[in-house]
Amino acid sequence: MTRTALITGATSGFGAAAARRFVAGGWRVIVTGRRADRLQALVDELGAGNAHPACFDVRDEAAMRAALAALPGDFANVDLLVNNAGLALGTLAAQNASLDDWRTMIDTNITSLVVLTQALLPTLIERKGAVINISSIAGSYPYPGGNVYGGSKAFVTQFSLGLRSDLHGTGVRVTSIEPGMAETEFTLVRTHGDQLASDKLYAGAQPMTAEDIAEQIWHVATLPAHLNINRLEIMPVTQSFAGFQVFRG
Repeated sequence: MTRTALITGATSGFGAAAARRFVAGGWRVIVTGRRADRLQALVDELGAGNAHPACFDVRDEAAMRAALAALPGDFANVDLLVNNAGLALGTLAAQNASLDDWRTMIDTNITSLVVLTQALLPTLIERKGAVINISSIAGSYPYPGGNVYGGSKAFVTQFSLGLRSDLHGTGVRVTSIEPGMAETEFTLVRTHGDQLASDKLYAGAQPMTAEDIAEQIWHVATLPAHLNINRLEIMPVTQSFAGFQVFRG
């Protein structure tokens, strides 16, 4: 029986790579995102029988619910939800940061994730499916300028653990995947399109790729049904743990 995954934020990065990995593994995928042209290009690449585009902004609850209600028969029974859509905006300290950026991160990384998750829980419980939430090491390890982004990812990690507790006995698996440095469009978005800053961050660092994370999503999703990975933290070998800051006045 062909299984179906719904992957948010599939127009680039982890989401697009995960869609390719799951279709290669014989699954159907529902791919969501705001950029219709990119979604359609991905569906054309993967094949209309393998992928279904659902174009909406995850912050738009009405559009999200309409897209779920309109899923065609072959895609209506979702076995896996991959909550991948998320973003970081800005690198400034809290006292200088943009409140609009903060609201966008909260609405995208937290509110939309919980709304979509709750909407799909009845189906996931019926099918003994799984939820994979893409968190970040930023949810565990603070750094200057991480403020609301790190806080939002800490929520994702803790929500995942709480969801797993609530779903005890249903057979639904829940995992928080927490990547470190990975080269995608993430830094371009965070810096509002500063290609130089993105290039500088990744130069010589051998960061992870979108395909690396997609492979971990695939691994978690295809484990035997009696196994659950609660949290999976993954970094490139070149990244590890920093020391504490000390200010000397």
